[in-house]
Amino acid sequence: MSRGEHFSIGLENPDALADLPRGARVGLLTNDAATTSRLVPAVDVLFRSVRLCVLFGPEHGIRGDVQAGESVGSSVDLRTGLPVYSLYGEYRSPTPEQLSQIDVLVADLPDVGSRYYTYLSTLGHVMESCAAARLPLVVLDRPNPLGGTVVEGSVLRPQFASFVGRYPVPARHGLTVGEYARFVNEAAGIGCDLRVVPMSGWNRTRYFDELPLHWVMPSPNLPTLTSALLYVGTCLFEGTNVSEGRGTTRPFELIGAPWLDPDRVLAAMDPGVMDGTLLRECRFRPVASKHAGELCAGFQIHVNDRTRLRPYRVAVALLDAIRRTCSDFRFLPPPTGGRRYFIDLLSGDDALRDPDFELGAYLRRCDQESVAFAASRRGALLYPEEVVRDPSTTAP
Repeated sequence: MSRGEHFSIGLENPDALADLPRGARVGLLTNDAATTSRLVPAVDVLFRSVRLCVLFGPEHGIRGDVQAGESVGSSVDLRTGLPVYSLYGEYRSPTPEQLSQIDVLVADLPDVGSRYYTYLSTLGHVMESCAAARLPLVVLDRPNPLGGTVVEGSVLRPQFASFVGRYPVPARHGLTVGEYARFVNEAAGIGCDLRVVPMSGWNRTRYFDELPLHWVMPSPNLPTLTSALLYVGTCLFEGTNVSEGRGTTRPFELIGAPWLDPDRVLAAMDPGVMDGTLLRECRFRPVASKHAGELCAGFQIHVNDRTRLRPYRVAVALLDAIRRTCSDFRFLPPPTGGRRYFIDLLSGDDALRDPDFELGAYLRRCDQESVAFAASRRGALLYPEEVVRDPSTTAP
């Protein structure tokens, strides 16, 4: 940001909670990555300024120390002594009994700009519970770390709704947390008594590293802004037997498997979708997750122009090339008792598993859906749209 420009997040807005009734009992949905620009956690800020009574934690826990997919139990926060109710364990929504302990719920959650990220699903569950309990919800807004102009990927079909995507938005939605809450509140007819405390000075074209904020890992496998950017696409590999780099120091940047042939895959790739990135052939050995302890052949995805890069397109093209050239490739089957493939839940439909899948037609459909979504979201936007160059992959 240039000198003289002011930027602040919702948590730092001096009027953020000024209209709360005196003595109101406050609950807070948050995690350890929700901090001020001086790295003070939201829990500590609210504990000092309001009558904070209850904490709610998403996946990875209130302090961000639990690995992906692991159930999180309720507990007591060691710093404040407050009860912490987990929303990624026995319950995915606050119970009426838990909400009866407060007069208002405040949400300050980081997001990474992708539909799959479960914090958005948790926020949706909380909105529905607050609506049912007639409890007001205040969302303290935070930036979309990927900016707010680019929209890409397929839009979720309702029959594929799950905890990695509950509402009909694209894989990369281009919304802030507050805008997302406003959009789904209207689009899904939730009817939550919602107020968003906006940021000051946020520009939709800015990525996270262009703001006076420190990157705090929102979850253990998103250590950098680059991993969050590529996650838009490479998260799809979670639905396959290809490693997405979990168990390495470059999660979502490394893609590979013991049986993968990089030369054949690269030869099968469509160069037309590779703008803004380079694939470097490499070997890696995960210490956890898929293929733990095995030597994997594959690629590191290097970003050389993020304004041109469309990570969803790159990942789908890479997945398609691997599928066509590697006989050991598999989509992971539905879990025991389940009927949906995880890749379908991630992508929002079952198109990627179609035996007659055609990359160009699929990407054109994604572009059309993204343009339509970009138009439909306008009523939820809190910050002006910018003029953009590519109407097929950015908000018009």
